[in-house]
Amino acid sequence: MSDRSRLASAPLSILDLAHLRQGGTVEEAFRNSRTLAQQAESLGYKRFWLAEHHNIPGVACSATSVLIGYIASATSKIRVGSGGIMLPNHAPLVIAEQFGTLESLFPGRIDLGLGRAPGGDSAATRALRRSLHSTGDDFPELVEELRQYLGQPRPSQRVHAYPGEGTDVAIFLLGSSDFSARLAGQLGLPFAFAAHFQPAPLLPALQIYRSTFRPSQVLDRPYAMVGVPILVADSDEQAKFLASTPVQMFLNLIRGVPGPLPPPTKNLDWTAEEQEMVAAKFAAAIFGGPERVARRLNSFLEETQADELIVVTNTYNFEDRLRSYELLANLAKQAREESPIAKTVEA
Repeated sequence: MSDRSRLASAPLSILDLAHLRQGGTVEEAFRNSRTLAQQAESLGYKRFWLAEHHNIPGVACSATSVLIGYIASATSKIRVGSGGIMLPNHAPLVIAEQFGTLESLFPGRIDLGLGRAPGGDSAATRALRRSLHSTGDDFPELVEELRQYLGQPRPSQRVHAYPGEGTDVAIFLLGSSDFSARLAGQLGLPFAFAAHFQPAPLLPALQIYRSTFRPSQVLDRPYAMVGVPILVADSDEQAKFLASTPVQMFLNLIRGVPGPLPPPTKNLDWTAEEQEMVAAKFAAAIFGGPERVARRLNSFLEETQADELIVVTNTYNFEDRLRSYELLANLAKQAREESPIAKTVEA
């Protein structure tokens, strides 16, 4: 199979955190998210997801449900949702009502991705959950409660989600370990793995998901999405330079000083240990010019057998981010155009 042909059948989606850049504002970050979603829709991306985070300077997507409504109202076709809502932070009834409202406003376009991490540090966890005793171990029970609120009412049910009940909002389980992989398999739900920040357990988690999968009313076969950092530029050299922004972002996280996206640089002052830690975070990353990205993406898709990629691209200048997603969409389009030709030649 050619470098491009694998791309022909793998839908592309986007994960956004409404990042601020150094010198930027929250308003600018939200406006950029809206513009990106509109471009993604025109380029044929399947979904645009926003991820719940808290107490992280430079990340503005804490009120995730509100932002989803903002993005959905500015688009017309692309699916919009959470990647994800950190369910232990919330009462399932509240999430059912919020996403029932969203589904009612934007029917057939809302995704509810669920995670069990807090999305922030221990101080944020205490502020959100009022306790540190909630470790996420009750996640399966919370998921089941939420699904009941969004499903058809039962005769004995005393609490109902209005709106929400009967909407059957599309639910995805998210994870960076085997916990949610196994649960998604047992429930017959689609599973999304966060290889954009925790790539090491990716293949074992996918194997567990597929081996434990039980067909359900939602799916008759496993559906695995993989979050991956991708940055496409006009040349490998330019991509490497632009990628120094997300590299610095993770370096600052490791150093305990998170903040807005820094401008790219050709010189990084870091230790060998820091380089190793950052490299581990970017083990699944694909940065480069179009040809390099096409080759590496094909290998990644072959290795993971992912049904869909959800792409994370962070650059300092918003125009470079738009350009990266445009180039990536062009690769997918070229692959689709070349695929029938390849089949004809093979025949």
